[in-house]
Amino acid sequence: MTKFLINGNFLCRNLTGIERFAWEICARLDALLVSSDDISLFVPANAKSVPDYAHIKIIKSDTALKSFPLWDIVVFAKACRTHGAIALDFSNTAPLGKTCGAAFIHDIYAKDFPNDFTSFRDKLVGAYCRFHYWNICKNARLVCTVSHFSKKQIMDYYGVPEGKISIIYSGSNHMNTIQADESVFEKLGGLKKGEFYFTLGSLSLRKNLQWIMKHAELYRNELFVISGTMLKNVIPNELEKIKLLKNIILAGYLSDGQVKALMEKCKAFVFPSYFEGFGLPPLEALSCGAPVIISNAASLPEIYGDCAHYIDPSTPDVDLDALLAKPVSSPAPLFKKYSLDNSAKKLYAALNSL
Repeated sequence: MTKFLINGNFLCRNLTGIERFAWEICARLDALLVSSDDISLFVPANAKSVPDYAHIKIIKSDTALKSFPLWDIVVFAKACRTHGAIALDFSNTAPLGKTCGAAFIHDIYAKDFPNDFTSFRDKLVGAYCRFHYWNICKNARLVCTVSHFSKKQIMDYYGVPEGKISIIYSGSNHMNTIQADESVFEKLGGLKKGEFYFTLGSLSLRKNLQWIMKHAELYRNELFVISGTMLKNVIPNELEKIKLLKNIILAGYLSDGQVKALMEKCKAFVFPSYFEGFGLPPLEALSCGAPVIISNAASLPEIYGDCAHYIDPSTPDVDLDALLAKPVSSPAPLFKKYSLDNSAKKLYAALNSL
């Protein structure tokens, strides 16, 4: 195998979404390696945690990750050149030009919805994201993504040849190793099984918290628990009134165990997002036995097929009891299809082809 260096920028953030995917895939990739393989992980000095691998070598940087652009474009790129390795990036970013090796683009949200980036800071973030979409599509030897939906968008927007793109699905295997922490029910005021709806995700515009808010206004007898961090520069001002609704509990950031406990006991998991490259939380909820109510937008119908209940993300006036009464298929085939073990094998094969 060609020598690869993994960008460890995901080690400086909480394990949600892309960061969780990177952590889990790397662990399973490590299990596939043989002695002749040469893959290393380049770790920022301020990493929150450092994984312990059997085969992937750990290279610790003396530099802390304080700026993602500086880390990705300068520090990590220099490390790739120093070690004579091809870059492997999981976080929608990559070194520039020929140093860009294999990189994931999970979705092109910043390209599709530029108006969602409203503040000056967010506009800079959106521009940085769009720049990296272009850089990866132009310069990477291998472009990885997480759904046919995202693959088609990458091909349509950036003209990437189909043969250059590999679909590496996400998965929910990690939920099997998490112990449910039921102390969360006391923390949130004595919630009871089957009496609340649960939603999870970063509270950015695309997660469509407005749907929850407007639905809760219409159906005051329904209780919603929302996990995520309220960011003033991401959530529009009108959503501040969500705090005034007595049937919505803003739980803030929760541990994996607390999330699992809520998924196991909720009436249903609600995910009204209008743009996802894959959309992992509903799969995690299904693995905990919860019915899922998700939007009929972007990649979600592709990923979940007839195993979910669907809503229009622009129509909050929905009778959820009537919706949940409709039959859906067993999610068992999804757990087989979206397996992190299988995804790691596919990534390993793709890397070996470079």
